[in-house]
Amino acid sequence: MKQITVISGKGGTGKTTLASSFIKLAKGQVAVDCDVDAANLYILLDPYKKITEKFIGSSKAEVVGNCINCGKCEELCRFDAISDSLTDIKIDKLKCESCGVCEYICPTEAIKLKPEEQGEFYISETAIGPFIHARLNPGAENSGLLVTKIRNIAEDIAYRENKNLIIIDGAPGIGCAIIASLNGVDYAVIVTEPTLSGISDFKKIFEVTKFFNIKSFVCINKFDINLNNTNELEKFCSENNAEVIGKIPYDEKVPENLSNKKIIVDDMSSEAGKEIKRIWEKLEGYLLT
Repeated sequence: MKQITVISGKGGTGKTTLASSFIKLAKGQVAVDCDVDAANLYILLDPYKKITEKFIGSSKAEVVGNCINCGKCEELCRFDAISDSLTDIKIDKLKCESCGVCEYICPTEAIKLKPEEQGEFYISETAIGPFIHARLNPGAENSGLLVTKIRNIAEDIAYRENKNLIIIDGAPGIGCAIIASLNGVDYAVIVTEPTLSGISDFKKIFEVTKFFNIKSFVCINKFDINLNNTNELEKFCSENNAEVIGKIPYDEKVPENLSNKKIIVDDMSSEAGKEIKRIWEKLEGYLLT
């Protein structure tokens, strides 16, 4: 079984568009959406949710007993999550970092750390295979933990159903969610664009894949909107032994299809779709080795 993660240094480069196309073109795959902070792959895959489960992330401090208003917890909280009132203390859960100092120091055991529901994850079925996805609540933390959870589920399903490939739509950026998306995968496909921010963020995410010693391929989306920047990207890849596996042209049919919830490779007239198919054919060659 092989695993591929499609990633990008920044949002809006076309990562999910490419990932959905790979999922449609592949055979015997399990799909995973690891962009749990802003999940949207489900829009294109139109899944039927078979199982929905709550995700319990970190614990948060909560007042559960009689507070004597001694002020020790407010004094020692390094995150300013506790404020003192005339009758009781108040805890700001958005500021609470679950360090446990307040629980430890409270003389009356009025504060306890309680596990908190921070989202949901789903085991779904689509017309093109199993799909594991999740949604983190707004402002919730531990996206890396949730990503690891759904990836483990995807691996279990792949082994149980004899699937030979897991395709992961990773999170953008270089935070904990993307590190969890990359852990243990065979290949990474980095989607970038020829803009100044695209180049800068591409170099950052490339360093992450390099650190984890993951074989990385580079896909330059909308390469023809700025050929000078495209040349800069290709030069960087050449100097750093990163293969540019494809260059997708700007194509107005892409947003047109996306607005109708259609995967771009299904549009036979799309030049971007044709190039994505060629990219997938190249990737398949590596998967067979």
